[in-house]
Amino acid sequence: MLTVMYSCEENPDFTQCFQNTVLVWIPCIYLWVCFPVYFLYLRFHDRGYIQMSNLNKAKTALGLILWIVCWADLFYSFWERSQNIFRAPFFLIRPTVLGITMLLATFLIQYERIKGVQSSGVMTIFWLISLSCATVVFRSKIIYALNMGAEVDAFRYVTFCIYFVLLFVQLILCCFPERPPLFSETNPCPEFSASFLSRITFWWITGLMVQGYRRPLEAKDLWSLNKEDKSEEIVQPLNMLYLPKKQQKSSDSNGDVTEEAEALIIKPSQKSSEASLFKVLYKTFGPYFLMSFLFKAAHDLLMFKTNSSLHRLLINFVNNKAAPNWQGYFYTVLLFVCACLQTLILHQYFHICFVTGMRLKTAIVGVIYRKALVITNSARKTSTVGEIVNLMSVDAQRFMDLATYINMIWSAPLQVILALYLLWQNLGPSVLAGVAVMILLVPINAVMAMKTKTYQVAQMKSKDNRIKLMNEILNGIKVLKLYAWELAFREKVLEIRQKELKVLKKSAYLAAMATFTWVCAPFLVALSTFAVYVTIDKNNILDAQKAFVSLALFNILRFPLNMLPMVISSIVEASVSLKRLRVFLSHEELDPESIIRGPITEGDRLFNYWDVPSSKAELCALYFSINFTVPEGSLVAVVGQVGCGKSSLLSALLGEMDKKEGYVVVKGSVAYVPQQAWVQNATLEDNIIFGREMNESRYKRVIEACALLPDIEILPTGDKTEIGEKGVNLSGGQKQRVSLARAVYCNADVYLFDDPLSAVDAHVGKHIFEKVIGPKGILKNKTRVLVTHAINYLPQMDSILVMCDGEISEMGSYQELLKQDGAFAEFLRTYANAEQSMENNGKLTNKFLWDKLVCGMLRESLYWDYMKAIGLFISFLSILLFMCNHIASLASNYWLSLWTDDPVINGTQQYTNVRLGVYGALGISQGLLGLSYFKIRGIFASRHLHLNLLHNVLRSPMSFFERTPSGNLVNRFSKEIDTIDSTIPPIIKMFMGSTFNVIGACIIILLATPIAAVIIPPLGLIYLFVQRFYVATSRQLKRLESVSRSPVYSHFNETLLGVSVIRAFEEQKRFIKQNDMKVDENQKAYYPSIVANRWLAVRLEYVGNCIVLFAALFAVMARNKLSAGLVGLSVSYSLQITAYLNWLVRMSSELETNIVAVERVKEYAEMEKEAEWSIEQTAPASTWPEEGKVEFRGYGLRYRADMDLVLKNINVTINGGEKIGIVGRTGAGKSSLTLGLFRINEAAEGEIIIDGINIAKIGLHDLRFKITIIPQDPILFSGSLRMNLDPFDQHSDEDIWRSLELAHLKNFVSSLPDKLNHECAEGGENLSVGQRQLVCLARALLRKSKILVLDEATAAVDLETDKLIQSTIKSQFEECTVLTIAHRLNTIMDYTRVLVLDRGEVVECGSPDHLLQEKGIFYSMAKDSGLV
Repeated sequence: MLTVMYSCEENPDFTQCFQNTVLVWIPCIYLWVCFPVYFLYLRFHDRGYIQMSNLNKAKTALGLILWIVCWADLFYSFWERSQNIFRAPFFLIRPTVLGITMLLATFLIQYERIKGVQSSGVMTIFWLISLSCATVVFRSKIIYALNMGAEVDAFRYVTFCIYFVLLFVQLILCCFPERPPLFSETNPCPEFSASFLSRITFWWITGLMVQGYRRPLEAKDLWSLNKEDKSEEIVQPLNMLYLPKKQQKSSDSNGDVTEEAEALIIKPSQKSSEASLFKVLYKTFGPYFLMSFLFKAAHDLLMFKTNSSLHRLLINFVNNKAAPNWQGYFYTVLLFVCACLQTLILHQYFHICFVTGMRLKTAIVGVIYRKALVITNSARKTSTVGEIVNLMSVDAQRFMDLATYINMIWSAPLQVILALYLLWQNLGPSVLAGVAVMILLVPINAVMAMKTKTYQVAQMKSKDNRIKLMNEILNGIKVLKLYAWELAFREKVLEIRQKELKVLKKSAYLAAMATFTWVCAPFLVALSTFAVYVTIDKNNILDAQKAFVSLALFNILRFPLNMLPMVISSIVEASVSLKRLRVFLSHEELDPESIIRGPITEGDRLFNYWDVPSSKAELCALYFSINFTVPEGSLVAVVGQVGCGKSSLLSALLGEMDKKEGYVVVKGSVAYVPQQAWVQNATLEDNIIFGREMNESRYKRVIEACALLPDIEILPTGDKTEIGEKGVNLSGGQKQRVSLARAVYCNADVYLFDDPLSAVDAHVGKHIFEKVIGPKGILKNKTRVLVTHAINYLPQMDSILVMCDGEISEMGSYQELLKQDGAFAEFLRTYANAEQSMENNGKLTNKFLWDKLVCGMLRESLYWDYMKAIGLFISFLSILLFMCNHIASLASNYWLSLWTDDPVINGTQQYTNVRLGVYGALGISQGLLGLSYFKIRGIFASRHLHLNLLHNVLRSPMSFFERTPSGNLVNRFSKEIDTIDSTIPPIIKMFMGSTFNVIGACIIILLATPIAAVIIPPLGLIYLFVQRFYVATSRQLKRLESVSRSPVYSHFNETLLGVSVIRAFEEQKRFIKQNDMKVDENQKAYYPSIVANRWLAVRLEYVGNCIVLFAALFAVMARNKLSAGLVGLSVSYSLQITAYLNWLVRMSSELETNIVAVERVKEYAEMEKEAEWSIEQTAPASTWPEEGKVEFRGYGLRYRADMDLVLKNINVTINGGEKIGIVGRTGAGKSSLTLGLFRINEAAEGEIIIDGINIAKIGLHDLRFKITIIPQDPILFSGSLRMNLDPFDQHSDEDIWRSLELAHLKNFVSSLPDKLNHECAEGGENLSVGQRQLVCLARALLRKSKILVLDEATAAVDLETDKLIQSTIKSQFEECTVLTIAHRLNTIMDYTRVLVLDRGEVVECGSPDHLLQEKGIFYSMAKDSGLV
């Protein structure tokens, strides 16, 4: 049976045979092929059960009726046979097959309902194909009945009409979705309940778009995430797959500390773990890539179909004046349908890719977070906080970007091969010339990609260093301001930045070269091919069909060739990221078995002890060889000098150390109070409860015992007050008490206290000891280990451990140790006098500047700002050159169309050489103009913007840092600056390119068919409307996304700082859950923004497809007036216009969303600033202050304009050389006095005069350089010890060594391998707190200024060190004025005068002896600390 198309000129039709066989079988084959795959898919993807609805009943009934109708035909055929009318066999086969297929369709309708599918794509497509095939048959039946006057088979006509109508109704019903399955969640994403049509055109998000257009979106408008996109769903399987592989790895490496080094030496094992990480990602995300593979392949094949075959047919039709008109219209419609299909398929593909990318990012962030909770301290040292945060932000982003490109790896070569095959058909062997050019360009691109990779790695390294330094600057900003060191650190940052920009500049030049080769590549290929084609044989004529079909194919070629370098560089970036990730994920983990946490049994509670290197292993491998047992319920003190390993002992009990040998048994649960309190950014109540159940009575008891009641009364909203990041709005003592309350509340069996009493004042300390820790406290029945320097509590201890250089030198009760008359007795005799401690006043703010949501239109001024940052002249020059580039490109194609219209004389064209020459010249000029590349300009902008941001942040007052979470600031310096560095310039380039391309295409279409002028403006308006409509929503979604991103980083930062506390309390699960929630919140905003992108692209591509339709339609209508060359040109441009429009939208929205980075970086330029750093006119003499006389005249101070005065009416004159002690209860305003002296806060009233100069009139640096402070928190920065003492390099080595000697650090520093160049870790973590305090003393000794302020400087130091510090100060600062905020009253008993503050006023002032006789506040404080 042959299938033929017979055509009476205007009425084409298929043969009866074709209609009755092929057209019937197409839908059947489709459904039977899909069935097994679809059935399995449904089996394993159960969405829940949908109840029967009227819609479902109707669909099922129609399916059954269809089956009956088909089989009616079958029985009719049997009846005919019985009447001896024999028909062709297909009259039996056709209804049989159709009937069975309809039954299958009915079965699927029910099966989908049971499995919870609300709208089915498979079925919709089936009904659509069936209806399309039936329509053809229906038309021909009607024509047949009307024209032929032939007999009509009445029964079959009737059944067919019924069949046709039913199919039509089924298709319509299929467009409506079913009701949702039982038990769905709240505010679900409408995607699953949308119908199939709505899903492929992304219509379901329109509601959100309209909402966003009417008013700015808020977080509550977003839908909840789909179940399969949630963190726990994604990370769990990934972790499960990755964990077993990690386990076997850690068992191989023999617990060696040099794990990093090993990983680098032993390459092969590293490969396997890389493979395993890759494999795991592949296993988890492979299926999605398979789906995208199928879509992409379909799209590519369709694209070649439209671009070569239909294009050729159209041009031939215009050339062949005899062809019937219907052919032209048929081709036009076909072109349009193909283009629309292409659009739908392409965007389904993109949607899958983006969603997979989103899941990948979620997975990576989740895995990193989980890993960070279990990694050992030594491994923590190798990855700084900055690096880990970068892994989460930058590297996870890299994977996300890769997901959208990865399919190009096979798709690009496929496209190239197909294009070359079609070109060969078109132009024959001369294509090889073009291929040769391409092959030549590949190695050039490869070399560039390799160079780019090396630059990339270098840039990432600089960036990590810069973020790490910024992180430290932001954490230690207060110290920087007190020491006036901002400039030195600004230089350090700029130095790193300079390196980074140098690399950026190199890669920009590379990129310009690459652009040149890309712009030229397709053109050179076309030029060489055409040149060879016309020169090898005079009879080779370049006509429109050959030229433009080839051009269309070359344009297709251009895309994969352009994309390949991008894809390769994207893969390279992702592989760099994969490697970094792998190194991090293969860090050693804490061995949960290192401590045996037994259940509680009767008898002793033991800690047995063994050898362990301390955390300061890098400094000097201290080996504890320790054996001790702590009986259950006893109270043990651990005492010893600074750096002797007390804190390390507790770390070992928590399992935070690497165990060498021996064993530890801790029975029951553990609570831990670290030396430096760790406070979360949450309410005070949440900090104390820490994830446990709320028990009112217990909570009240704990708060009362930890002396938090008075503090809660001062707080603005009581215990519901938000505590800022790192607890900025609590004083040191309050933080410590919150940390203590957390431990007490959790009701554990074993308590480990790392010197919690040092940061609180004597009476509070006494209260806490009595009510909590001591023999009568809340914890009297628990086992308690207390590291302490407070001697007055020692008599009440059950036993005391004395430590010395990592060994336990003595152990026993107080009485026993005194009898032994060893080191301990010596220690006590030296410090017979008790000690005293105080705490600075609470400065409480409850206002946090989270990242604000900026609503409304993007200010046009941003683009203007960006251009100004580049330089206006250069900006406009670039734009002009860019325009010329595109004009050259248009001209070359127009010239080609003129060439193809050259008349053919004697089988050859004239002027071939002239045509070729001009064509070549136009192309080369286009390439040269393309060199004016934007990225180099972009570097000017990023240098300028970063400099401003850094300067403005450093110039911000202290209050700004207290209100702004550091996550926000770090986000500005990492993410936003990265965007400005490397994302914005290429986007601008592509945006401008697409804009000019679209304009060019419109011009060409208008030249060919001027009538298109009617249609282009309205389409343009639709385009603009859709674009504006979209941008309103998209921008809000992007902002919601970036605002919800900050908490992810902040929470992560916080976790890293408090990881030992989280482990001690075994709260890892809760923190993982919190992290998952924060990531999900972020993805909740990201998901709609992906879909919105697709929504827009589909709408706009339809606009583009309409342009194709009309360009072809007008060409067909006016075919008699047009030359084939022009038609070819106009159709080939119109085919490209969809791609350009799509790209333009994508780029303009990318530009809109990324230019926000400029806004966010500039945002801080408009913040309040502190006073000028130095003022020329009023700068004091270089010798000022000579005497050191300080006068407070009517001085008052407040923290913020809307708060009460913290200091009121202070009138004190301090003569040069006096030693003044400042004392007072918590919150009396002691620290505020120093803040006022350094102008960290400006005076609210009155003035401070130093040696006759009003300090408010001079520059801040002029003032702060001349006063020295030893601050309360000893903060060091990562860098050499030398840099920490003298960042400006003003002093000689002798001076530095002398100051170290006076600070009693000389022996320690000389014992270090690198002496002064010893690298301090981030935050100085490889020195003990006491040693850090001594470094601060050495800083003060180096400065040697006339006025010295000690702000509770000896809080964290043992008595011996305290004594050293005091004696150094007495001898070295004899002629200086010394102001001491006293902790231990005995340190100020020999001072000239004491100021007693209460509630911000001076209540007593005089010599210590005099005040003791007056029996006032000072007397009662002295009594508390046992001095009287």
